[in-house]
Amino acid sequence: MDDTILKLIKKFKTNDPFEISAHLNIIVRYEDLGSGTRGMYFKKLRRRYIVIHNGLNPEWQRFICAHELGHDRLHPGISRFWLDEQSLYNAGKYERQANKFAVKLLTACDTLKTDETIRDLLSRNQIPVEMDQYFD
Repeated sequence: MDDTILKLIKKFKTNDPFEISAHLNIIVRYEDLGSGTRGMYFKKLRRRYIVIHNGLNPEWQRFICAHELGHDRLHPGISRFWLDEQSLYNAGKYERQANKFAVKLLTACDTLKTDETIRDLLSRNQIPVEMDQYFD
């Protein structure tokens, strides 16, 4: 995961998930996904899509874009729709990996400072503080 993130940042000279998605030709859309879904990643006719719930604040939209980008990079060939149909697979594992990818990507250009908490670092990088469990 770390190598994947470093290669993306080196190649595209940014850790912005929206810019990286654009460079990778992933189409980002905003839709009303209801109260239970913040975002999704899927492929259709060889095109890749990230759909972000349009009711989220910018901090969450950025995080969700990074999370869904994590699915694209870490779980090729697997979409949310595929996971829903495969009861033998642990969807939670893939979601945790995508969360960890998002936190690592969004903090890749920053470091924890002396006397600073993980939540301070996340806040400075506009990452929802609820994601502190995925920082390591």
